Amino acid sequence: MTRLDELLAYEVVEGLTEGQFTAEDYVTTILKRIEKVEPKVHSFITLDTDGALSSAKIIDKKLKEKEAIGQLAGVIVGIKDNISTQGIRTTCASKILENYVPTYDATVIKSLKESGAILLGKLNLDEFGMGSTTEYSRYQPTRNPWNLDCVPGGSSGGSGAAVAAGECTIALGSDTGGSIRCPSSFCSVIGLKPTYGRVSRYGLISYANSLEQIGPICRSVRDLVIMLNIISGKDTFDNTSMPSNPISIPKRLNKLNVGIIKELITGSDQEVTKSVYFASEKFKEIGCPCEEVSIKNLHYALPSYYTLASAEASSNLARYDNLRYGFDYSIGEYKWDTYFSNVRENFGEEVKRRILIGSYVLSSGYYGKYYLKARRLRSLLRLELLELFKKYDLLIGPTMPILPFKFGEKIDDPIKMYLVDINTVIANLAGIPAISLPIGFSNGLPIGLQLMAAPFGEQKLIDASYELEKIINIPRRPNSI
Repeated sequence: MTRLDELLAYEVVEGLTEGQFTAEDYVTTILKRIEKVEPKVHSFITLDTDGALSSAKIIDKKLKEKEAIGQLAGVIVGIKDNISTQGIRTTCASKILENYVPTYDATVIKSLKESGAILLGKLNLDEFGMGSTTEYSRYQPTRNPWNLDCVPGGSSGGSGAAVAAGECTIALGSDTGGSIRCPSSFCSVIGLKPTYGRVSRYGLISYANSLEQIGPICRSVRDLVIMLNIISGKDTFDNTSMPSNPISIPKRLNKLNVGIIKELITGSDQEVTKSVYFASEKFKEIGCPCEEVSIKNLHYALPSYYTLASAEASSNLARYDNLRYGFDYSIGEYKWDTYFSNVRENFGEEVKRRILIGSYVLSSGYYGKYYLKARRLRSLLRLELLELFKKYDLLIGPTMPILPFKFGEKIDDPIKMYLVDINTVIANLAGIPAISLPIGFSNGLPIGLQLMAAPFGEQKLIDASYELEKIINIPRRPNSI
């Protein structure tokens, strides 16, 4: 029999409704798994063990009394620690929010609770979501379950690692420039960045408002569909959110025209390139023709992204001034000679770097030279992609151009670190949906395939991913831990 900590989300719900096990048994098994692997992986910042067990007992009581339960009733979900959870510490992996406990739930958290999901705790990330390795957490780095010497990706590294390691069945992450897809690729799980506006951002602690989206990380496409339908939809608290049609698992795959982005292949490691071409052959097997395409404005994507993201970060993080958010000081402690140094000490180096870059590109004399130019280039890239989507249903390429690398390899060189995001920032700049699907391994390290679709084209992503998942049987759980 499959261990309870290995079950997929829909299998947990089926098992509970059929009386095969109790929610309390399932939660207890997951907690034992965490006790075993968390000292090695370090996925969590905050664990709410008592809350999870209490929720499990409520689910068991409802089942016993034959009350209606939700789509995710009893399923353990981990939450990235930049999404507000009422009564549970939400730190953004930063010292400046070390003791911050929100007084409200993010809209996605309300939706999960209404579905019966059990929130187990808050997962590690790069501070304020600024990073691609989870090395920038102010608490501790998260490790890759497939190779503990390697990074799990970021910034939702805790979410990707926790799902892969069996510390939670599904997780929520946020994606500003690849922060869901990067750890999904590096940890051999499935992660989706939805269309901008499909999922409410109310309660997400902002880093770059025009780029970021909340999305699911799972071990199966079926689980991802359940999660996405629960968290999607119009929200009166977020004016950028929009109504959207529900997604379903396809009964059969309609023909999809697929474009392989040549520039993303050219700049990738050889083993990564091989895996993408392997996936393209599988597309052909299921009746989806593939051909190479070129995006002429692609080389502008990364500089545009970091200009815009840093500008928005400098504005968003101005609130952490110890007056509105941050540490409380007594009136006598607000002295000019120590005040600003105290604020600076509680931000990490990468956060300070992006605030400085953002302030510079928004300053007088440089606003037009950098920020406005980045805005225009973003528009050009989006228009070019929308034109391609008139001919192609999907655009594909490697999620990450390289394999998971060792800790410390890139952290001392910000430019090398930023280049890791070169394949993923495209979808955020254009506001389109993108998914990372496991397609292979090299030397025991995972490789992910990125699929992108036109705005609100998530159904096509699911259709293709579901078919590929069936014929490319890639492990989602490492045996080494």
